[in-house]
Amino acid sequence: MVPAARLAVYAKFAHKIKTPDELAELVGRRPRRRTVIMCHGTFDIVHPGHLRHLMYAKEKADILVASVTADEHISKGPHRPYVPQELRAANLAAFEFVDYVMIDRNATPIENIGVIQPDFFAKGFEYQTAPLPPRTEEEARALEAYGGEIVFTPGDVVYSSTALITQHGPNLAVEKLLALLQSERVGFDDLRDTLRALGRLRVHVVGDTIVDRYSYCALLGQSPKSPSFSVRLEHADVFVGGAAIVAKHVKSLGAEVTLTTVLGDDELQDVVRQDLQAAKLDMRALIDASRPTTLKERFIADGHRMLQVDRVDNRVVPDRIRRQIVESIHADPGDVVIFSDFRHGVFHHGTIEDYVAAVRPGVLKAADSQVSNRWGNILDFRGFDLVTPNEREARFALADQDSGLRPLAQRLFQEAQCRYLILKLAERGTLTYRSPGRLPREFFIVDSFVGTLVDPIGAGDALLALATLALAQSGDIVRASVLGSLAAAVSCERAGNVPVQAEEVAARLDRLERAGAGSGA
Repeated sequence: MVPAARLAVYAKFAHKIKTPDELAELVGRRPRRRTVIMCHGTFDIVHPGHLRHLMYAKEKADILVASVTADEHISKGPHRPYVPQELRAANLAAFEFVDYVMIDRNATPIENIGVIQPDFFAKGFEYQTAPLPPRTEEEARALEAYGGEIVFTPGDVVYSSTALITQHGPNLAVEKLLALLQSERVGFDDLRDTLRALGRLRVHVVGDTIVDRYSYCALLGQSPKSPSFSVRLEHADVFVGGAAIVAKHVKSLGAEVTLTTVLGDDELQDVVRQDLQAAKLDMRALIDASRPTTLKERFIADGHRMLQVDRVDNRVVPDRIRRQIVESIHADPGDVVIFSDFRHGVFHHGTIEDYVAAVRPGVLKAADSQVSNRWGNILDFRGFDLVTPNEREARFALADQDSGLRPLAQRLFQEAQCRYLILKLAERGTLTYRSPGRLPREFFIVDSFVGTLVDPIGAGDALLALATLALAQSGDIVRASVLGSLAAAVSCERAGNVPVQAEEVAARLDRLERAGAGSGA
C-alpha cells in the first residue's frame, strides 16, 4: 500500500476537496447566510504571492473556495504542471484559512462560477487593467449575470511559479508518485504482486539483434600527421542488444520468452547464440548470408565516448526471411508479442503489415520503433495495445518540432490508434496517455528515478520489456508505467546492456516506499 504516514497526511485534508456539485450543495444557493469567495488558478508551486492572494480573499467572505486548474488545461510550458492536480489540491487544502478546494476540469472557471455562484471572485491585482483582459472580462460578465462581484487583491510584487520552477524546481518525484498511486488506488503491494506474477506470461519478441562492443582506450594524444586522436586499446566489453536485450529483460524478469531475429552468417552469429543460450532463452535465428550481424562499436577514452563505428546493412530482409518471420509469429501460442524495431532489416513498411496480420487474436501487442539515424516510425504500428516512443521519435512520426509535450502525446495517441502510449522523456521521466475522457486523468507523468546516470543506452528496452509484461499481467497502465520507469532507472545506473531482474525493481520499490513514509512522517 501507499505509506500509511503519507496516507494520513492526505486523508487529514481530503474532506476539504470537493466536486463542483458537492460545493454548490454545501454553500447553498444565493442569497445565502454565509458569503462565498472563489479563487481560481494553477497553484503549481505555492509561493508568497498565492498566500497573500488567498488570505486577502478570505477576509472578504465567510467561505473561501480555491479552484485548481486540472492538469490537462495547463499550457504554461512544455513540462507543466510541475505538480499534479491532486497534490496541488492537497497543498491548498492544508491551509487552515482555505475552506474548500476543487479541481476544475474545464478550460476556464466560467462553468463552475455558474454552478457555485460565489458572491465574490478574487483576481490578482495584475489583472486590474483598463480595459480588463479578455478572460477577466468574460469572468466578470459571468458573475454579473447573477449578481456576483469580481474583486482584485492588492499587491506590489508579482511572484511566478514558472520563474521559481525554471530557477530551481524542487525534487518532488516521490510525492508525485505517491499522489498518483493514491488517486489511482494502486499500492506498493499491488506493484510487488504484479512483479511476482510475471512468470505466468509467454512472450514472443521479434526484431533486429545488435551486438554492442564497448572498446575502452587510453588517450595517447593527437596524431602529429592528421587532425585525429591516437588511443591505445585497453579492453573491450561485448553485450548482445537490440531485440535480443528486450528478450533477455523479459526472461530475467521471470516470463517465458521466444526471440525471432535475423543474424548474418559470420563470427558474431556465434557470439549471439552463446550469449542467449547462457540466458536460457529460446531463439529462432534466421540466417541471412547477404548481410552481417549488426555490430555497433563505441570507443571510449578517459570516460568520454569518442567515436561509434557501425557494421550494419539496413536493407529489408529478403522474402524468404520475411515468410519465415511470419510463420514464426503465427505459430507462437504466447500471450504477448513485442516488436522491437531498430530498422536494420526485419521491419520495413513493406513487411510490418504481414507481421501484424500473423499475430493471433487476443495477443497483447507492444512496439518500440527507433529513429536515431534510421527511418523507423512508430505510426507503422497502428492499433497496438502499447507503444513506447521517445520524444524525438514522436516528433519525427508527426513531423512536429514545435508542439508541447502534452499536445504532442495526445496527437500521437490519436494517430497511432493505440490503447496506451508511454512517451519517454529521458531525464524527465515518462508521460503516459490513455483514452480521452478517462478519469481521474487522461494522462499522467512518472518522474525519472535515476540516481547516478552511468549509461542511458538500453533504458528504453528495459522500460518496454517490463511495462509490457506488467500491462499484460495486470491490465493496469499505471502499474505498467511505474514499473517500466523503475526498470529504466536500474538500467541507466550501470554500463552496457545488462538484463534487469525483478529483484532489482522490487528493491527500488522498497526504497521508494521507505522514502515516502519518511517524508510523510
